[in-house]
Amino acid sequence: MSLPVLGWREVLGALKKKGFYPSRQRGSHIIVENGQGLWSSVPRKDELGKGLLLSIINDCGLTKEEFLELL
Repeated sequence: MSLPVLGWREVLGALKKKGFYPSRQRGSHIIVENGQGLWSSVPRKDELGKGLLLSIINDCGLTKEEFLELL
């Protein structure tokens, strides 16, 4: 199953369902973490590339299938 084209709002919404929260922002990047040592940087773009999206998913300790269920 391939990843849809997503913006930063959809990605943050899905990650919030898994317990991640925005902890700070540096420029146009929002840093999300879950309080257990996992964190990732989500750029504020309307369309995130598939490679970048996969990197965010992996940084958060999720599989692609788990992430798609959160959408």
